[in-house]
Amino acid sequence: MITVFGSINLDLVVAVPRLPGPGETVSGPDHQMFPGGKGANQALAARRAGSAVTMISAVGQDTFADLALQNLREADVDLSGVRSLPGTTGIALIGIDPVGENQIIVASGTNARVDAEWLSEALGPDCILLLQGEIPFTENLTSMQRAKSEGSSVIWNPAPVPDGNLRDALEVTDVLVVNESEAALISSTLGLPGEPDAFLAHFASAGQVAVITQGSKGVIADGGDGPVRFGAPKIEAVDTTGAGDAFCGALASALDRNAPFSRALKEGISAGALACTVTGAQTSAPHREDIMRLADQIL
Repeated sequence: MITVFGSINLDLVVAVPRLPGPGETVSGPDHQMFPGGKGANQALAARRAGSAVTMISAVGQDTFADLALQNLREADVDLSGVRSLPGTTGIALIGIDPVGENQIIVASGTNARVDAEWLSEALGPDCILLLQGEIPFTENLTSMQRAKSEGSSVIWNPAPVPDGNLRDALEVTDVLVVNESEAALISSTLGLPGEPDAFLAHFASAGQVAVITQGSKGVIADGGDGPVRFGAPKIEAVDTTGAGDAFCGALASALDRNAPFSRALKEGISAGALACTVTGAQTSAPHREDIMRLADQIL
């Protein structure tokens, strides 16, 4: 079982000829609406990768709420832990350029009011708690500490990296997933050397697993036996928005079924690559059979 404690948004996406600079307006022909939020994205990705998933979060009492939950509901993610609160559902405003790069502005809405107390019946020895960085850090930290006390495993994707006492959160993290800029920021905060191998070795020495995603270059990780690298499959990128979330969801799903660490990485890479070929952070989340097919090709 995977329990996701994180954000739920509605994404408003505009394709633009180029991303704007400071103070600049760039026009696109139209906009599209997609369910999003890093928590919901990863919950759907893990569900499509084959795991049973429970979502703990909140939406507002507005017209965006049902739209934001639509994909999770259709995928049979357990939404009994999602609360409807007075206020607005979170939204993300996303611009995408012709090569798939993006700029994102997020309005947190009810995501800012989620509460770790809501996890009281969603943890246990056979559970993985999967978290991100779009809800209050204090609630994330409390939920992580509670998960450890209940015997759950913790996978943390601190995107974005929060302000606060990272050391306390990292101490109760079993698997840390970051991209290169997040790794650099955490290294600077902790006073670690900036090189990826040193970053990975720091966590491996504490018996933890760290993964650095490197976009089209693949991933570098250390599961305790030294750093390993896997390249990413060659794909035609359309929209990179959901790639990291697809990676995290598929990685968590593979670990949930006790797959070897190297295989879990390959499935995460496959999911992330496939997600780049479709527009939308959730619509792009691939299904298990496609993930497995592409993972078999990664050496």
